[in-house]
Amino acid sequence: MFPAFKFSASVFDRYVFKNLAIVTVITAIVLAAIILLTQSLKFLELIIESGASSAAFWVLTLLALPRFFEVILPIAAMISCLFVYNRMASDSEVVVMRAAGQSPMRLAQPAISLALIVTIVLLFITTWLAPVTLASMQQMRQVIKAQYSSLLLREGVFNQIGAELTVYVHNKNKEGELEGLIIHDSRADLEQPVTIIAKKGVILLSDEGQKVLVYEGSRQDFNPKTTGLNRLDFERYSIDLPEGEEVRLRWKEPDERTFMELLNPDENIKRDVDSKKDFLTEAHRRIVTPFLTLTYTAIVLSFLLLGPVNRRGQNVRVSLAVLTVIILQGVYLAAVNQAGETVFGLLFMYALVFIPMILCLVLLSTWAEVIRQRLFFKQGFAHGV
Repeated sequence: MFPAFKFSASVFDRYVFKNLAIVTVITAIVLAAIILLTQSLKFLELIIESGASSAAFWVLTLLALPRFFEVILPIAAMISCLFVYNRMASDSEVVVMRAAGQSPMRLAQPAISLALIVTIVLLFITTWLAPVTLASMQQMRQVIKAQYSSLLLREGVFNQIGAELTVYVHNKNKEGELEGLIIHDSRADLEQPVTIIAKKGVILLSDEGQKVLVYEGSRQDFNPKTTGLNRLDFERYSIDLPEGEEVRLRWKEPDERTFMELLNPDENIKRDVDSKKDFLTEAHRRIVTPFLTLTYTAIVLSFLLLGPVNRRGQNVRVSLAVLTVIILQGVYLAAVNQAGETVFGLLFMYALVFIPMILCLVLLSTWAEVIRQRLFFKQGFAHGV
């Protein structure tokens, strides 16, 4: 009889774990799609005005997504736990397992196992994947701005491209041609600053770089020997545009650095040395945040598995569990902001994650059966086993 019971418990674990995993994945996909939509709006204007490809748009959007999984996955695991265990209570599955002698901790094992898996995945995301993709996204944005800065020319104003090139465009027609151009080029490779006036022009992109091809105009520069103007009328003339050197010199923010980069800043870069405290705070946050999945799961399990089971629904317990998680998340975000200022904020951040987790796991354990009975009998929540 004992082996049969063990087998049924194993079947129950697989059944619950499968349902939890399915709901978690579906919830994570829905939340990711919502965030994907909101993030895509940030890049839409840049892509449309720059004329970059749709592939660049999707790459930027997808690169921005991993950093949000540290919020998405704990919430998805919590929602799946609420949904699956509440449904099991309504279908009397929890009652049957409790009548078979299963403790709350035994019933909670599938959810805790899933939470551990999600925590490990999140540790990988926060320590390496998210910062790498975020850094790539920021770099790509800078590249697009540099490569297509000429395509962002506004009509009726003098547009500065780099430090030594100014372009005025009177109008852009529907075909994308530029009309009424004035270009002042004072780059160092020229003997004298040059001013070009043209009726129309187009922007060309190639592997060698980008250039403006102008038509029906004149090129004027100052002649120091004659103290007059040199003028050259042309039918067609091309001007190379700068590539944007600032892309390669960009400093990586703390949230764009991997965990090992945070622990090993470059001592030769003054800004890295000055930001050591911010790096350390970010490193602590990367370690602590993934464990919110276990904390949220333990809180939900404590509300749903401790006390009597009501087949008519556990709306009050579900609401209290959600409210507790929301409050904890809000206070945790405040603690993260304070962690960079004081040691107390850093310790408080750790306490907010691990103390509720440990407390809830202790209440679920068989060791705390007597304590649980006293607590819930006093409040009218005796489980009746």
